[in-house]
Amino acid sequence: MSQKQLSLQQNSTIASSSLDANQLALLQQVTSSYSPLQLAWASGYLAAKSESGQTVPLSSVSTVVVAKTLTILYASQTGNAKGVAKKIEQSAKAAGINTKLINISDYKAKSLKNESHIIIVASTNGEGEPPDDAIEFHEFLLGKKAPKLPKLTYSVLALGDSSYEFFCQTGKDFDLRLQALGAKQIAPRLDCDLDYDSETLGWTESIVETLKGELIQSDKGLPDVIDLPVVDNTISESQYTKQNPLMAEFSLSQKITGRDSAKDVRHIEIDLGESGLTYQVGDALGVWFENDRVLVDELLNALSLTGEEQVSLKICGEQQTFSLKTALIDQLEITQTAPAFIEFWAKQSSNDHLATIAADKNTSREFAAKHQIIDVIKKAPAKVEAQVFVDALRKITPRLYSIASAQAEVEEEVHLTLGVVSYDADGQQRFGGASSYLAERLEEGQAVKVFVEHNDNFRLPQNNDTPVIMVGPGTGVAPFRAFMQQREADDATGDNWMFFGDQTFTQDFLYQVEWQNYLKSGLLTRMDVAFSRDQAEKIYVQDRLKEQAVDVFSWLERGAHIYICGDANRMAKDVHQALIDVISEQGKLSTEQAEQYLKDLRSNKRYQKDVY
Repeated sequence: MSQKQLSLQQNSTIASSSLDANQLALLQQVTSSYSPLQLAWASGYLAAKSESGQTVPLSSVSTVVVAKTLTILYASQTGNAKGVAKKIEQSAKAAGINTKLINISDYKAKSLKNESHIIIVASTNGEGEPPDDAIEFHEFLLGKKAPKLPKLTYSVLALGDSSYEFFCQTGKDFDLRLQALGAKQIAPRLDCDLDYDSETLGWTESIVETLKGELIQSDKGLPDVIDLPVVDNTISESQYTKQNPLMAEFSLSQKITGRDSAKDVRHIEIDLGESGLTYQVGDALGVWFENDRVLVDELLNALSLTGEEQVSLKICGEQQTFSLKTALIDQLEITQTAPAFIEFWAKQSSNDHLATIAADKNTSREFAAKHQIIDVIKKAPAKVEAQVFVDALRKITPRLYSIASAQAEVEEEVHLTLGVVSYDADGQQRFGGASSYLAERLEEGQAVKVFVEHNDNFRLPQNNDTPVIMVGPGTGVAPFRAFMQQREADDATGDNWMFFGDQTFTQDFLYQVEWQNYLKSGLLTRMDVAFSRDQAEKIYVQDRLKEQAVDVFSWLERGAHIYICGDANRMAKDVHQALIDVISEQGKLSTEQAEQYLKDLRSNKRYQKDVY
């Protein structure tokens, strides 16, 4: 019997029963979320009770057959929230709690009124904005159509970066709005910074312990229950994760900008060997790095510490002991400064100038962005104990880089396009921790710890004949190099249009020969470039989009998917506005209608961004 026939049979049985309206409504509510297999079991269970002459109160059926479910929603831009949500799901299942794990973009917000227990794990994107996959849910929940939720019990785990002004804002929005709608907290919201592993572990344990009493039903006094068969649809995942990275082989760091370029951009190749680690185009590669030992020595000297001092750090919920020098090389962030450290050091050094900077949040963030830990200490020297110092630092977090290759093309390799972070701080040249590690300090054949961060919000169309528009200035070109390799491997017939921009044609045209070859072969249908410093008036990719407004809108109208990769703070916002202008002008629409046009594209996975 097919699943469809099975469902029809159960519906026929319910419809022909002698239930009153209230009983029928309750039974339909109880079985609304059942799979066909579960419906078959429930039907047989009730039939057996009927033949034996026993009565079965529907309230008992709902208690016995239906365990309350914990719904876990995740809103993730780079995959961190998804990873945390999965761990909560695993802990809940291990405790015997029935769970559903859902990407918030796949969840119907109106279903909130039918939920009993829900946990939301939400990242914050940029300056307080929800991740792309949470925009619609966020708009609904904070809008006038959101239902009252007096029967809902919930909690929110928020992920963010305290370097930003609107730290964990998306999680805060969800939490405050759910409270306003009448929902009750399981536990207070947890706001997590970049180093969140230890905090989330303890919070999860506490939540699960609380929910066990509410969601695991006692069978005392109830009829015997046979466990429902459940089909395991879990997709096997890689054994290599952020917590358990692959030790891959570093193969190549090749500069791909000219000698006179103001930028140092590298093409990086890493050999995955026989690890079996796989990725899709659109994914990111997470890279764990070591701090520069020269910088560590400079820092120790400024602190008047030897590096042999023993310090204790909490790693994945457990206290571990390291020498101070080892901790500074392997475990602690010293190339990125958090505003909280400026406040700490201002107090430690009793420095009025630093105290003034720390007192203003905007000034503190700007100062932190331009000064590493060593620069702050040199501005206001002070004595500090090793343990006190490390307690004020954040732990190293892996850097995520958009993958610039398709495995169909490069097989057991993964490629990155990396801009080396370099700037002047009070006359001292400073480098980014991870970028300088990959570009300068790793040598061919050395091991590097990596993992794949899947990004389901940045995928090629399923149909190979669908046209795509790609906007990727600078290192934002990376995933589109992968897109082209994949479309070539798939013999895709859809048109491809690339918008690329940088400073100069002669020095900064990344992968120029490859793009020219794609144009010659016909795989790349069109390419528009914008080199901002090759003429008196600066021209950017958003300007090229406006210049080609007629064709851009024509492509969108015939079903094109549009992708943006690169700087979130300026470029992505400027391109977004340019698209609104193009759609408004060419479609004869108001600004509001053009914005809705883009929202609809996003809802249909036709407008996707990978921005940072």
